[in-house]
Amino acid sequence: MGEKSVQKKKYIIQTARKVFEEKGYLKVTMKDIVDACQISRGGLYLYYESIKELFLDVLKEEKETAEDSFGPAISRGMASADVLGLFLTEQKKEILKGRKSLVIAIYEYYFENEMPRKENDCRNQFFMAIKVVEKLIRAGVKEGDFYCADPLGAARNMMFVLEGMKLAAVTMSLSEEEVNREILYLLKNLMTDRDA
Repeated sequence: MGEKSVQKKKYIIQTARKVFEEKGYLKVTMKDIVDACQISRGGLYLYYESIKELFLDVLKEEKETAEDSFGPAISRGMASADVLGLFLTEQKKEILKGRKSLVIAIYEYYFENEMPRKENDCRNQFFMAIKVVEKLIRAGVKEGDFYCADPLGAARNMMFVLEGMKLAAVTMSLSEEEVNREILYLLKNLMTDRDA
Protein backbone atom coordinates (compact mmCIF):
# COMPACT_ATOMS: atom_id res chain seq x y z
CA MET A 1 0.00 0.00 0.00
CA GLY A 2 1.44 3.37 -1.02
CA GLU A 3 1.83 6.32 1.35
CA LYS A 4 -1.27 8.05 -0.05
CA SER A 5 -3.34 4.89 0.49
CA VAL A 6 -1.99 4.50 4.03
CA GLN A 7 -2.97 8.10 4.83
CA LYS A 8 -6.43 7.64 3.28
CA LYS A 9 -7.02 4.49 5.32
CA LYS A 10 -5.89 6.26 8.49
CA TYR A 11 -8.27 9.15 7.69
CA ILE A 12 -11.15 6.68 7.23
CA ILE A 13 -10.37 4.99 10.56
CA GLN A 14 -10.15 8.29 12.45
CA THR A 15 -13.35 9.60 10.90
CA ALA A 16 -15.17 6.30 11.48
CA ARG A 17 -14.12 6.42 15.14
CA LYS A 18 -16.11 9.66 15.54
CA VAL A 19 -19.13 8.09 13.85
CA PHE A 20 -18.95 5.03 16.15
CA GLU A 21 -18.60 7.32 19.17
CA GLU A 22 -21.74 9.18 18.13
CA LYS A 23 -23.95 6.29 16.96
CA GLY A 24 -22.57 3.17 18.62
CA TYR A 25 -21.78 0.09 16.53
CA LEU A 26 -25.16 -1.36 15.59
CA LYS A 27 -26.62 1.77 13.99
CA VAL A 28 -23.63 2.64 11.78
CA THR A 29 -23.91 1.92 8.07
CA MET A 30 -21.38 2.12 5.27
CA LYS A 31 -23.35 5.14 4.02
CA ASP A 32 -22.72 6.90 7.35
CA ILE A 33 -18.99 6.37 6.87
CA VAL A 34 -19.11 7.47 3.23
CA ASP A 35 -20.94 10.66 4.24
CA ALA A 36 -18.63 11.42 7.17
CA CYS A 37 -15.47 10.82 5.12
CA GLN A 38 -16.90 12.61 2.08
CA ILE A 39 -15.70 9.86 -0.23
CA SER A 40 -17.46 7.67 -2.75
CA ARG A 41 -18.93 4.33 -1.76
CA GLY A 42 -16.44 2.66 -4.11
CA GLY A 43 -13.61 4.60 -2.45
CA LEU A 44 -14.61 3.18 0.93
CA TYR A 45 -14.97 -0.35 -0.43
CA LEU A 46 -11.38 -0.20 -1.70
CA TYR A 47 -10.36 -0.31 1.96
CA TYR A 48 -13.24 -1.98 3.80
CA GLU A 49 -15.85 -4.55 2.84
CA SER A 50 -17.93 -4.20 6.01
CA ILE A 51 -18.62 -2.15 9.10
CA LYS A 52 -17.26 -5.02 11.19
CA GLU A 53 -13.91 -4.97 9.38
CA LEU A 54 -13.67 -1.19 9.76
CA PHE A 55 -14.63 -1.29 13.45
CA LEU A 56 -11.95 -3.90 14.15
CA ASP A 57 -9.38 -1.51 12.65
CA VAL A 58 -10.75 1.31 14.84
CA LEU A 59 -10.27 -0.93 17.87
CA LYS A 60 -6.78 -1.90 16.70
CA GLU A 61 -5.78 1.75 16.36
CA GLU A 62 -7.33 2.51 19.76
CA LYS A 63 -5.19 -0.21 21.34
CA GLU A 64 -2.01 0.97 19.57
CA THR A 65 -2.65 4.58 20.61
CA ALA A 66 -3.09 3.52 24.25
CA GLU A 67 0.12 1.50 24.14
CA ASP A 68 2.02 4.35 22.46
CA SER A 69 1.02 6.83 25.15
CA PHE A 70 2.91 4.91 27.87
CA GLY A 71 5.98 3.77 25.95
CA PRO A 72 7.78 7.13 26.09
CA ALA A 73 7.07 7.56 29.80
CA ILE A 74 8.51 4.15 30.60
CA SER A 75 11.54 4.63 28.32
CA ARG A 76 12.30 7.99 29.99
CA GLY A 77 12.56 6.11 33.26
CA MET A 78 9.57 7.77 34.92
CA ALA A 79 8.70 6.46 38.35
CA SER A 80 6.07 3.73 38.30
CA ALA A 81 3.75 5.88 40.40
CA ASP A 82 3.96 8.63 37.76
CA VAL A 83 3.26 6.17 34.93
CA LEU A 84 0.25 4.86 36.86
CA GLY A 85 -0.87 8.46 37.33
CA LEU A 86 -0.59 9.02 33.57
CA PHE A 87 -2.63 5.87 32.95
CA LEU A 88 -5.33 7.00 35.38
CA THR A 89 -5.42 10.45 33.78
CA GLU A 90 -6.07 8.85 30.39
CA GLN A 91 -8.75 6.63 31.90
CA LYS A 92 -10.38 9.66 33.50
CA LYS A 93 -10.48 11.46 30.13
CA GLU A 94 -12.18 8.44 28.58
CA ILE A 95 -14.70 8.19 31.44
CA LEU A 96 -15.58 11.89 31.20
CA LYS A 97 -16.35 11.53 27.48
CA GLY A 98 -19.43 9.58 28.57
CA ARG A 99 -21.63 8.96 25.56
CA LYS A 100 -19.02 10.50 23.26
CA SER A 101 -16.68 7.54 23.70
CA LEU A 102 -16.38 4.14 22.10
CA VAL A 103 -17.82 2.37 25.15
CA ILE A 104 -21.29 1.80 23.70
CA ALA A 105 -19.93 0.74 20.32
CA ILE A 106 -17.47 -1.70 21.93
CA TYR A 107 -20.15 -3.35 24.04
CA GLU A 108 -22.58 -3.51 21.12
CA TYR A 109 -19.92 -5.08 18.92
CA TYR A 110 -19.04 -7.75 21.47
CA PHE A 111 -22.68 -8.54 22.28
CA GLU A 112 -23.40 -8.84 18.56
CA ASN A 113 -20.30 -10.71 17.41
CA GLU A 114 -18.32 -12.26 20.22
CA MET A 115 -20.71 -13.33 22.94
CA PRO A 116 -20.86 -15.64 24.79
CA ARG A 117 -17.24 -16.60 24.04
CA LYS A 118 -14.98 -16.53 27.07
CA GLU A 119 -12.00 -15.54 24.95
CA ASN A 120 -12.23 -12.37 22.89
CA ASP A 121 -10.04 -9.35 22.22
CA CYS A 122 -11.96 -7.14 24.64
CA ARG A 123 -11.47 -9.58 27.49
CA ASN A 124 -7.83 -10.19 26.55
CA GLN A 125 -7.12 -6.46 26.42
CA PHE A 126 -8.81 -5.92 29.78
CA PHE A 127 -6.78 -8.62 31.50
CA MET A 128 -3.60 -7.41 29.80
CA ALA A 129 -4.28 -3.98 31.32
CA ILE A 130 -4.62 -5.66 34.72
CA LYS A 131 -1.17 -7.21 34.25
CA VAL A 132 0.33 -3.84 33.30
CA VAL A 133 -1.24 -2.10 36.30
CA GLU A 134 -0.08 -4.94 38.56
CA LYS A 135 3.45 -4.52 37.23
CA LEU A 136 3.33 -0.76 37.90
CA ILE A 137 2.06 -1.33 41.44
CA ARG A 138 4.78 -3.93 42.13
CA ALA A 139 7.44 -1.54 40.80
CA GLY A 140 5.94 1.29 42.86
CA VAL A 141 6.20 -0.89 45.97
CA LYS A 142 9.88 -1.60 45.20
CA GLU A 143 10.49 2.11 44.62
CA GLY A 144 8.87 2.90 47.97
CA ASP A 145 6.02 4.93 46.48
CA PHE A 146 3.30 2.38 47.19
CA TYR A 147 2.40 -0.07 49.88
CA CYS A 148 0.38 -3.02 48.68
CA ALA A 149 0.24 -6.57 50.03
CA ASP A 150 -1.73 -7.80 46.99
CA PRO A 151 -0.72 -5.97 43.77
CA LEU A 152 -2.71 -8.32 41.55
CA GLY A 153 -5.88 -7.86 43.62
CA ALA A 154 -5.38 -4.08 43.66
CA ALA A 155 -4.86 -4.04 39.87
CA ARG A 156 -8.00 -6.14 39.28
CA ASN A 157 -10.02 -3.91 41.59
CA MET A 158 -8.72 -0.77 39.86
CA MET A 159 -9.56 -2.03 36.36
CA PHE A 160 -13.04 -3.23 37.33
CA VAL A 161 -13.79 0.10 39.02
CA LEU A 162 -12.57 2.02 35.95
CA GLU A 163 -14.62 -0.17 33.59
CA GLY A 164 -17.67 0.29 35.80
CA MET A 165 -17.20 4.06 35.77
CA LYS A 166 -17.02 4.02 31.95
CA LEU A 167 -20.42 2.33 31.83
CA ALA A 168 -21.84 4.56 34.56
CA ALA A 169 -20.67 7.64 32.67
CA VAL A 170 -22.69 6.46 29.66
CA THR A 171 -25.81 5.34 31.48
CA MET A 172 -26.15 7.87 34.28
CA SER A 173 -23.49 10.51 33.69
CA LEU A 174 -20.66 11.14 36.12
CA SER A 175 -19.22 14.48 37.11
CA GLU A 176 -15.49 15.12 37.17
CA GLU A 177 -15.72 15.41 40.95
CA GLU A 178 -17.25 11.92 41.20
CA VAL A 179 -14.57 10.43 38.93
CA ASN A 180 -11.78 12.17 40.88
CA ARG A 181 -13.18 10.88 44.16
CA GLU A 182 -13.16 7.26 42.99
CA ILE A 183 -9.68 7.47 41.46
CA LEU A 184 -8.31 9.11 44.59
CA TYR A 185 -9.88 6.35 46.68
CA LEU A 186 -8.11 3.75 44.54
CA LEU A 187 -4.79 5.57 44.94
CA LYS A 188 -5.28 6.12 48.66
CA ASN A 189 -5.24 2.36 49.14
CA LEU A 190 -1.74 2.26 47.62
CA MET A 191 -0.21 5.07 49.66
CA THR A 192 2.66 4.40 52.01
CA ASP A 193 2.41 5.55 55.64
CA ARG A 194 4.66 8.53 54.90
CA ASP A 195 2.20 9.69 52.19
CA ALA A 196 -0.84 9.59 54.45
